Amino acid sequence: MDLSGMISLSSYDFAGLGKTTIGKNGCKEIYKTADERAVIAVLENDNKLIYFPTEIGIPTFYPLKNIEMPGKISGVLMDLDGTSVKSEHFWIWVIQQVIAGLCQKPDFEFAEEDLPHVSGHSVSEHLQYSLNKYCRDIDKATLVKARDMYFKIVHRELQNVLENKEINGVCFEPAPFLKEFLLTLKNNNVKIGLVSSGLYEKSIPEISAAFRRIQLGEPAEFYDGIVTAGFSIGKGRIGTLGELEPKPHPWLYAEMMHALNVPKNEVVGLEDSGAGVLSLISAQIPAIGIAGGNIESGGEKSLCSAFFNNLKEALDCIMARV
Repeated sequence: MDLSGMISLSSYDFAGLGKTTIGKNGCKEIYKTADERAVIAVLENDNKLIYFPTEIGIPTFYPLKNIEMPGKISGVLMDLDGTSVKSEHFWIWVIQQVIAGLCQKPDFEFAEEDLPHVSGHSVSEHLQYSLNKYCRDIDKATLVKARDMYFKIVHRELQNVLENKEINGVCFEPAPFLKEFLLTLKNNNVKIGLVSSGLYEKSIPEISAAFRRIQLGEPAEFYDGIVTAGFSIGKGRIGTLGELEPKPHPWLYAEMMHALNVPKNEVVGLEDSGAGVLSLISAQIPAIGIAGGNIESGGEKSLCSAFFNNLKEALDCIMARV
């Protein structure tokens, strides 16, 4: 595994282990991604651990295996936002509206440096980052309040999507070449799974809107499996565990692997976010990076088994192994 794109550290304070220094206690090397979403420790026996720090969940370690592009591909796992549907600008806009409301600054906009931290991860992670940076001195600016505002905006806008109404000048566009990509794989008996860190109520309207545009019918009938982060928890409704366990954790991709029932060494995943790449490799699945997201700015490009500008280029690589 190529760690050359990561930042080398002399030591790191791991939760549960304390400060770890290279050259001591069996630690050979330590690296972190540019977005600081992951830290990799290389041990003296060359085994690796990947660590995900967090402010709202439980800091977690996973074993990290050396992963190679398979010689034969029989299954493709695809990210939703960015990779399949161009929608990140919309979800960033929603978070931006929440912070604007809490700060009472209608013209608030994120800085360029914020973008890797407000896309590709869970809603709660995005909001907590934004609260820490922009709302630290505002008493009412809690994560609970921010989540409530977020889901009210999302519910309003997605209802407009379902009714084919305009949503604040932005909409869910299928990624270029998505239809050809999906049909080519399906016509060659390659199983396709869709994996989203978004909750069900945001992910399904999004892919449904995109499928209407490219006339592929119902997504649930087309894909061999779809997994989302689940349902939001709140009074009056039953929720599921999902907000603290999505990408960069491996569980969504691991769950999809279980459902597709294809050999693990014949599967690749496509992602445009750094969190998605981390999710794939911690699930021991080779990652094919797609340009346009935050893989390069987040520092995860070297962790990809391949990297392409678009789905057309990625399809050529995959079909050579089908």
